[in-house]
Amino acid sequence: MQPIFETSRLLLRPRKLTDTDACLAMDGDPEVTRFVSGPWSDPIAHRAFIEARTLGPYPPGLGYWIVCRRDGARSFLGWVLLIPADGTRPEIEIGWRLRQAEWRQGFATEAAAPLLRHAFLALMLPEVIAEIDPRNLGSQRVAEKLGLRRIGVVSHEGKPALRYSLTLGEFGAASSPICA
Repeated sequence: MQPIFETSRLLLRPRKLTDTDACLAMDGDPEVTRFVSGPWSDPIAHRAFIEARTLGPYPPGLGYWIVCRRDGARSFLGWVLLIPADGTRPEIEIGWRLRQAEWRQGFATEAAAPLLRHAFLALMLPEVIAEIDPRNLGSQRVAEKLGLRRIGVVSHEGKPALRYSLTLGEFGAASSPICA
């Protein structure tokens, strides 16, 4: 079961099939999906992709969370994830996607931080990774603010991706900005 998280501004709750239309609408903005491969131009495949990713199955404590405002509006801002990389690989990846109107407000970092704490303190994962398109400077900044460090370049779906990593040992170090 996935926990619910709250931050000073945000509520993160497990994603459900009823969130599919909000996810589709967000992905309809080509700027939002510019650096991410997916079936964005095929409405049937896109819906099936979102629903399959929502349902998993994922190991206990992993999945997607919807990001909403805590201030009563409870509006859909986007989502964050903690899942096996690409939904199938053994590594656990952290990721985020927000509506363009929510960019540059610190929401991605604020929403992803409790997932990292959960990954290391509750699930005791040895490592969390992120694979980011080299052109996606915004996501690179989020990863770095979270304490992930760039460890190399990998091929992700035939394209280069910057690989970021944070280990349990690094997370517990005093230098980790989110370990508290």
